[in-house]
Amino acid sequence: MKITLLQQDIVWGKPEENVRAAEQAMNARPGSSLYVLPEMFSTGFCTEPEGLAEPADSDTLRWMCSYAQEHGCAVAGSLAVWEEGKYCNRFYFVFPDGSYRTYDKRHLFTYGGEDRHFTAGRERVIVEYAGVRFLLLVCYDLRFPVWSRSRKDYDAILYVANWPTSRVEAWLALLRARAIENQCYVAGVNRVGTDPACDYCGGTLCIDPYGKTLAECERGKAGSVTVELDMDSLEAFRQKFPVLEDADGFDLKL
Repeated sequence: MKITLLQQDIVWGKPEENVRAAEQAMNARPGSSLYVLPEMFSTGFCTEPEGLAEPADSDTLRWMCSYAQEHGCAVAGSLAVWEEGKYCNRFYFVFPDGSYRTYDKRHLFTYGGEDRHFTAGRERVIVEYAGVRFLLLVCYDLRFPVWSRSRKDYDAILYVANWPTSRVEAWLALLRARAIENQCYVAGVNRVGTDPACDYCGGTLCIDPYGKTLAECERGKAGSVTVELDMDSLEAFRQKFPVLEDADGFDLKL
């Protein structure tokens, strides 16, 4: 499967501008089965979402559905969403027919105050598309390996983020660790630019189950990269070196 990862320079609080920029970047890399955008790609990462969060049936979501249908592809990324009296950081995975699955970010970023306004998700979400099973996760989730631990139920993890420059080395190290320990592909999609609180340098890349970088965006610049996920190669590696068969069993108490 061919996927494209988009490293955006997000304009603070300007959904229409950010959607236009995303569409231009996606159009510049035609033919992918999946396009992945960063966390809160329409607004930038907001811990105080009043006036910035979008309704669950937002214009941005309608654009994601329309683009997917028009181009016969999937589109993924997270939005700050207001629904039924609460805010959530919602990761949408939109299929080519315009239907979609959602994952609400489980681990809210307490250091930045996200937990004071947003409601944490309680469901671990895996979507299957074009023969690949994707685990959907958002930014701070990366620091919690138990939540992302493979139960032999997925092939790739999608992490979308607004991960600041000051901690980018942790981002890169943890992405590689998640790929190796879960014997899977990992795609990490981060932004560049600035918002009222932080500076971002990107670090968008795709890592294979051996921990090798398959492709990455240039650091510090808006851009995109396209990579092929080889399911036959993944399955052969899992058969040859069956790490997941030896994993410890566990239960999550939510």
